[in-house]
Parts: sequence; C-alpha cells; structure tokens
Amino acid sequence: MAYLGSPKATLEVINKYGFAFQKRFGQNFLIDSHILENIVSAANITKEDFVLEIGPGIGTMTQYLCENAREVVAVEIDKSLIPILQDTLSEYNNVEVINEDVLKVDIKKLAEERNDGNPIKVVANLPYYITTPIIMGLFESGVPIDSITIMVQKEVADRMKTGPGSKDYGALSLAVQYYATADIVLKVPASCFMPKPNVDSAVIKLTRHKDTQVKVSNEKLMFKIIRASFNQRRKTLANGLKNSPELNFTREQVTEALVSMGKSESVRGEAFTLEEFAKLTDILNSNEKSSQE
Repeated sequence: MAYLGSPKATLEVINKYGFAFQKRFGQNFLIDSHILENIVSAANITKEDFVLEIGPGIGTMTQYLCENAREVVAVEIDKSLIPILQDTLSEYNNVEVINEDVLKVDIKKLAEERNDGNPIKVVANLPYYITTPIIMGLFESGVPIDSITIMVQKEVADRMKTGPGSKDYGALSLAVQYYATADIVLKVPASCFMPKPNVDSAVIKLTRHKDTQVKVSNEKLMFKIIRASFNQRRKTLANGLKNSPELNFTREQVTEALVSMGKSESVRGEAFTLEEFAKLTDILNSNEKSSQE
C-alpha cells in the first residue's frame, strides 16, 4: 500500500536515514497524495504498462506507479537514496531501481528487453537544469514512447506550450511541438513539496505524435538550426546560424534562403514557426547538397 504521500511519512523516512537534501540534484519530494493520484491518472497508467520513472527520490511516486503498472524501472542518480528506495519499495516485486544518470542509460535497449520494443510511458519529477536535455534525449534517441508525464517548474511547462513571438518561445517549445501534443494537466503549488521550493510547479503530459506533424528533409539539421537560432536571442537568425559551431553556413547563404521564403534578413528565431524552420532547413539542405555535387 502506497503510504509516502504525506509530510509525516516523508519526514519519518528522511529522519530514519539521516537523509540530506542535495541542491545540485534539485530534490523536492511530493507530500500530497491527491497530486500523486492525479499524476498516475493523467499518465493513464494501467496494468499493461511498462513505466520508466526518472528521479524517484525516496520512492513516493514509485509506490503509486507500482500499484498501477505492470512493471516500473526507476532511475535515480543519487546513490545515497538507493538504500532508502530498497526499504520503501520492499513490498513491491514489479520494480527495479537503477543508480545512474538517466542520460547514460540505454532506454531503447530497456524498452526492447522489458516491453518487446513497444512504446513505454515515462513519469518524472525533473529539476530545472536537466529538463531540456532529458526531454530532448528521450525524443531524439528513437526510444519508443507513448507519453511523458512530468512535473516541472511552471515556467518550463509554459515554455513547452507557448508559440512564436512569446518571450518563453524557444528550442524546447519547438521540439515538444514537433514530437508531441502538450497538455498542462495539473498546477502544483510549492506547498505540496518538501522542502518547499521557491516557485510553483506544473505537471505536463507530452503525448507522442503517431506521425510527425511537419515533414523535413533532415531532422538533425533542423534542430541544429533551431538551437543556433535561440542560442543568442538578441541576434538575428542569420547571425545566429553563421556563429554556430554546429553549422557551416555563411551569412549570405542564410540571407538568400530567408529572402526566398519572403522573410526579412533581420528576422529573429522567435518569429519563426516550426513549419518555417522546416522550410528553411529544406532550402539550406538542398543548397548544401547542390554545392557538394
């Protein structure tokens, strides 16, 4: 029976093990059972599902996932939490804890071995600094994913949902839009965590598209162009691409491509839609191929 979703039970476990919160891992544990139940419900976890949990902490969410899923693999980077997880999850025989940085785990292999290569569901409570690399890593690595349901800072959730022209619009917004449908399913006040963070959080569900919504000739190149466009937000898109170490385009090549799209050469990345980034990629990719022939 899941028992950790309360301040009392959480404090008992922390005191029992003398656990010290690590700021570098962004550790804030949920202490509200209603929020936990709502996350499991939003993620639509069933007895058919294999679930990857990123950042289980002391196992609060993990207990709820174990009770609802067929199998859970929880990846925890902080080795001091492993003995605690062995204790709090001892009642469950459908869970494995891996002590590793999730960015170093072969999740594709995990899905093949544990779920016959079928799409998996991911649930996570992610600190601010690692949100983008983890989401991009999951989508770009070709892992078969049904959905990703994640707790993030509210401003990060807003960034994932926003469109062109907004100050929050950026590479993450475009990546999410390309790969998935994003829905903010819960707003979570800071008071629902221990220790209490400085800002409120939100749970966002990313449901992977069956087919990509935008066709592009070179997906990897498009994301290099997108990243370069937002790396220096105050610069024009043409300057951003020219200065990127990942790209080899001259300012003239980029300007020519923009003009052929009916765009000003002083346009900035935040004014471009996903479809326009795809079109720009196709033009630059085609020009690069022509020059190599």
